[in-house]
Amino acid sequence: MEYRRFDNTIVARIDKGEEIVSSLEKLCIDEDIHLGVVSGLGAVNDVTIGIFDTEEKTYYSKECKGDFEIASLTGNITRMNEKPYLHLHITIGNTQTNENYGGHLNKAVIGATGEIFITIIPGKVGREFSQEIGLNLMKFNM
Repeated sequence: MEYRRFDNTIVARIDKGEEIVSSLEKLCIDEDIHLGVVSGLGAVNDVTIGIFDTEEKTYYSKECKGDFEIASLTGNITRMNEKPYLHLHITIGNTQTNENYGGHLNKAVIGATGEIFITIIPGKVGREFSQEIGLNLMKFNM
């Protein structure tokens, strides 16, 4: 991955074979990002998407292998237990079948390139697990 920081904005290119989530986690550590907004696009070929069942309070995963365009990558950056916490969603489209998939991004390996923009927000928001909901919710009184 290569990137440049322009004040509170980071423009990054994630290269073929690199994984999006782990690359962005490392970037958040290197740049000491505690709060931000993520958007991006590109092409991937190995993706795991999670869908949360609110009644069962369980994530179900779907693996997608093949060539996919990222129609949308969006999300936020917070912190949980002093570590970067990326809450990312992705919509991908299969270039051969025109099938589309979307959900919580667990993993995605770049197939050609990834173009990611991060807007850094000065401040801190944490995460805390909610037994009632079954998810790590934003926590504002840190």
